[in-house]
Amino acid sequence: MKNFNKEKYDRAKKRVDELKGFYIHLTIYLVINTFILINIYLNTDSFWQWEHFITLMAWGIGLLFHASKTFGFNPLLGKDWEERQIQKYIDEDKEEMNKFKKDGDK
Repeated sequence: MKNFNKEKYDRAKKRVDELKGFYIHLTIYLVINTFILINIYLNTDSFWQWEHFITLMAWGIGLLFHASKTFGFNPLLGKDWEERQIQKYIDEDKEEMNKFKKDGDK
């Protein structure tokens, strides 16, 4: 029972660390990019050029991947896909085992 509680604690701690890491990443993203955008706005005549937003967009994509990992959101390879693949391989193993048994009976 003590080992079970330790495992639960370790899983919870890992989850909290993942959340904490994501929120730190989000905060740094917001602070740094706010300063970058303010600097661009104050020091250029043409703010709305796509070149000014490359860092914001590229880092934002990275942040989206981090959020996806942290919160378990994956529209392409989600939980249903994973479970279907697991079931597929289990079924293949069962078929192979049945084939082996039938060949052994001959």
